[in-house]
Amino acid sequence: MDIASFFRQSRVLVVAGKGGVGKTTITAALARTAARAGLDVLVVELEGKPGVAAAFGGSGALGYDEARLDGGPLRTPMEAPTEETRTETARTETARPETARPGGVGPNGAGRRHPPGTGAGPGPAEGTVHARRITPDEALLEYLADHGMGRISKRLVSSGALDVVATAIPGIRDILVLGKIKQLEREAETDLILVDAPATGHAMTFLSSAQGLLDAARSGPVRAQAADVVELLSDPDRCQVALVTLPEEMPVNEVVEAAYQLEDRVGLTLGPVIVNACLPNEPWLVQEPAAAAAEVGVSLSDDQIAALAAAADFRASRFRLQLFQRRRLAQELPLHQLLAPFVFSDTIGPPEIDRIAEALRRAIEQYGVPAGAASRRAARRARGPATPEAAP
Repeated sequence: MDIASFFRQSRVLVVAGKGGVGKTTITAALARTAARAGLDVLVVELEGKPGVAAAFGGSGALGYDEARLDGGPLRTPMEAPTEETRTETARTETARPETARPGGVGPNGAGRRHPPGTGAGPGPAEGTVHARRITPDEALLEYLADHGMGRISKRLVSSGALDVVATAIPGIRDILVLGKIKQLEREAETDLILVDAPATGHAMTFLSSAQGLLDAARSGPVRAQAADVVELLSDPDRCQVALVTLPEEMPVNEVVEAAYQLEDRVGLTLGPVIVNACLPNEPWLVQEPAAAAAEVGVSLSDDQIAALAAAADFRASRFRLQLFQRRRLAQELPLHQLLAPFVFSDTIGPPEIDRIAEALRRAIEQYGVPAGAASRRAARRARGPATPEAAP
C-alpha cells in the first residue's frame, strides 16, 4: 500500500495501548513516517508527558498552542479566503482528478503550504509535524471564549471554580478533550491528527464517555457535543484506532481484550496492530562461539565461550517466544501486524525514531485490508490453541 494512502484512511488516528508498550514512541514514529510521505501531521498529547517532544530532539512538555517538532516555522492559521483564492482553488480542484483529492482539505485549501501530500514539484515534498497538548480545563476556557463568554472564563480561573465546572457532569472532561479533537478534525488544517491516547484502562473510559453522555443527556449543548463526538468516533473515514502492544503474554492478552471492547462498546474501527520492540531474526546465534572466534583469529577463554553461548541461547529463546506471541495474537485478533524493531538504546531521540519510522514504512507497504469485526469474532470462536512451534 502507498504510504500516503495508508494514512489517509482516516483523518484521526488514535494510538492506544497498555502502559509501557512504547505508545508515545510509536506515535512519534508514525508522525515521521506520514510526514516523509508528504502529509502535514498534528500530534495531540493528552497527559503532559515530554516523550513526544523528546523523540524529535526537543525537551519539556508540550503546551496548548501548537509547536513545530521537525524544525521550520509554525503553520500559519487558516485565514478567510479572498475572491482571488476562491477562483484559483476552484480552477485547481476542477483540474485535479476526483480520486486525487484527499479527505482532509480545509476550505479552499487555506493554511496549507501545498496541496496535502502532493508536494510542490516533481516528487512529494516532505510534510510537517506539529504537536500540542489538550487538557479539559484549557479546552473549556477556549470553548467559553469562542462562544462569547470570555469574561466568565476569566472569572472561573480567578475564583478557582474551573475544576468544579469541568467535573460537574461525569465524563465531561473527556468530552471537552474529544470535542476539541473533533473541532480540529473539522477544520482540516492538517492531513492527519495522531492522538497519543492514555493507557488502555483510561483510554476505554475516555473513548466511551461520549456514548455514555449521549445516553444520559436528553437535550442541550452537552448532548449535542456528545453526539458530534460519537459521530466522529463511529465514522471510519474520520477516525480509527491503532493498537500498540509488545510480543509478550500480558500485553497481547490486554490488546486482544481492548480491541473487542473498542469495537463492541465504542463502535470504533480498528486499524493495524503495531507490535513494538520486535527482536530481529539472527541465524548466526546458533553458531558455536569458539568456531566463530577461530574464523576471525580471536582467542577466547573457556569462561568467555560459556558466557557467549549462554547469551546466544537466551537471545534465541526470546526470539522464539516473540514468534509464539505474535502467532497467538494473529489467531486471537486477525488484524494486520506492523512490526517495529527493538531499539538497543538508553534514550529515544531522532535517530531511534528514524529507524522505527523506516521499519514502519516497509511494513505499511505490505499492508493488506484487515478482516471486519464479524470475521474477527468468528475467527476467535473457531481458533485452536497456539503452540510454541507455530510461527507467524
